[in-house]
Parts: sequence; C-alpha cells; structure tokens
Amino acid sequence: MDRQLNGYHVSDDCLNSNTNSSSSKDTSQRVDPYGFERPQDFDYESHEEMMSEYLAVLRRRSVKWSKLLHGNVKVEKNIKVKRYVRKGVPKEHRAQIWMAASGAQEQLEKHPGYYHSLLKNKHNAKLEETIRLDMHRTFPDNVLFRSSSESCLQTALYNVLLAYGHHNNDVGYCQGMNFIAGYLIIITKDEEKSFWLMDALLGRILPDYYTAAMMGLKTDQEVLGELLKVKVPAVWHLMQQHNVMWSLVVSRWFICLFIDVLPVETVLRIWDCLFYEGSKILFRVALTLIRHHQALLLQAQNLPDVCERFKQITHGEFVEDCHTFMQKIFLEPGSLSMASVRKLRQTCRDRIVAEEAALRP
Repeated sequence: MDRQLNGYHVSDDCLNSNTNSSSSKDTSQRVDPYGFERPQDFDYESHEEMMSEYLAVLRRRSVKWSKLLHGNVKVEKNIKVKRYVRKGVPKEHRAQIWMAASGAQEQLEKHPGYYHSLLKNKHNAKLEETIRLDMHRTFPDNVLFRSSSESCLQTALYNVLLAYGHHNNDVGYCQGMNFIAGYLIIITKDEEKSFWLMDALLGRILPDYYTAAMMGLKTDQEVLGELLKVKVPAVWHLMQQHNVMWSLVVSRWFICLFIDVLPVETVLRIWDCLFYEGSKILFRVALTLIRHHQALLLQAQNLPDVCERFKQITHGEFVEDCHTFMQKIFLEPGSLSMASVRKLRQTCRDRIVAEEAALRP
C-alpha cells in the first residue's frame, strides 16, 4: 500500500528494502517497521520472544483504542485517556493522538495554509545551507532517508526543518532537530502535521531547549541532578566525587529526546507520554535508567568509567522490552509532580544565570 506524504509516495514495500544483500537474514527481518536497519549483532531470538508477548498487548490495546475513539478526530484529556496513553498508543492511532494531545491539531486548524506559505516565501540562504549539511547525517541506517531510496524522505525532512526555521527565528535550526523531525515524518507520513508537532515540542513542551543559549536544556540537566540528589543520592555523590558534569552524560538524552539512545519502539512509547503529559516524562525516563542501574554505575572508578557506564545503561533487555520499561518509569522514580519540576527549574535557572554572569568580564 502506498501512503501520500504531501506529494511524496511512501511505499510500505520500501520499509523492506535493503542494499545489504550479504546478510543471512531475510530483508523484512533486517529492517524494522520504521525503516531502521538492525545491527549485525542484533539478537533476533530474544527480540522475537519479547515481541510475541508485546504484539498480543498491542492487539488488545488497538481494540480498546478503536472503541474509545469511535472515529473521532479530537481526543479529550481525562484520566482514562491518560491511562490508555501510558499503556501505549497503537501505531495506526499514534499520529492522531500526538496531534490532539499536544495541541498541534488545533494550531493546524487555526492556521490553514500557513505551513505551505512558509515554503513559498523567500528563504534565508544561511538557514538553507545549515539544514542541507545535516541531510546526509540524518538516520544513515534508515532506508527511508537514503538518497538512493525511491521514496526518499530527505526532501520532506528538509521542507519541515526549513519551514520551522522561518516560523521560529529564535530557534532557526540546530543539530538534533533533524532527528526529531525525522521521527515525526516517519510516524505521521505528513509534512504539515510534522511541522505543527515540531511547533508543539519546541515551542511549548520543551521551551528554550534549542535556542542559542539553550537555557531550557541546561536547566533540565541541572534539575535531573537535583532530583537524583534526593531520589538516588549514591549516584549523585558519585558524580560529585569524580567531578562529572551532567551535560557530559545526559545532554543527548534530552536534546534528542532519547532518539539513537534507546530502541525505536521504546522512544515512541516515551513520546506518546511526552506529547500527552509534557516534559516531566523525560525526567521519569532518566531517573528510571539511573536508579535501575545504580549498582553498575557505582562501580565506576573515574570520569571516563562513569561516561562509559552511562552509555551501557541505555542498552540491553531492560530498555528493549518497551512495555515493561514504560511501566517502570511510573513506578521506580516515585512521585514527580509538574509543580515540583517547575520549582526546581526556577531554582536551577537562577543559579545558571548567576554563574554565567559571574564569568563575564
């Protein structure tokens, strides 16, 4: 079946295309449902065992979601829907739920034709050049983004990033945004929807993450540190002992929203909750990864060792089993209200501003 992407055809067959014919595995197994090639050391046996159970969960969730939605485009925010989102949004409903929960659908309807008008206007040459430089770096392991692919999504990706750069001059474009836009395009199969979801993420859910000063990103890294001081104090002391800055080990977690950090299906489950509940979900994920692997982290003997162990904790069975992992993020960190996060953000932001001011001549 072919799906339309604002003038670009995305064939389901291309999800099963692969230029590497030397692999012993069937093509459909070597490429996941989102177009990503699996690594050479991929454990197919364990994956199939886990997926056999997870697919049964997905089938049950799909039936429940279909009954809940009744063909409606809009989705109310309530306890029942929140519970459904936490248990996972089926692939066929994901774009709709993200659009509705984030407010992106409302913005699209309020501004008909706006996205296309941005593409028709005169473009900033420097912005165009910066975006083009990152095109070939975006998901080289995904068959959908290869220039040789019949249904290459690079043009769609370029359009979304260019339009957003003109829409939000304070942000423009910075590295990391290409991966976020790429994931949105894979899921929505629609440029305009991807654009408005970018607007929801960068403008409302994660403010100041991608501005020149990146104050939002710096602040949230420090907030994580403050949360760990209370919830996982042994790891906080380890970081202090070896003088490890939080930006050194978790900046990619936040700036890429766990893309290329955690498995694809796990990232998408995190994003289901991120669009519905907001940015505190990122803290829940980070706290769970660190708390669950506390014993491993505490074995670190020096700064490089700490960094290496932070990489290790994002791989393995714990994060591969996305359904169990998502259950854990709402249990292991304990209570975490948005009010407490806001309070910590203000404290951390004030401290960062004061420290940066003290460094100025």
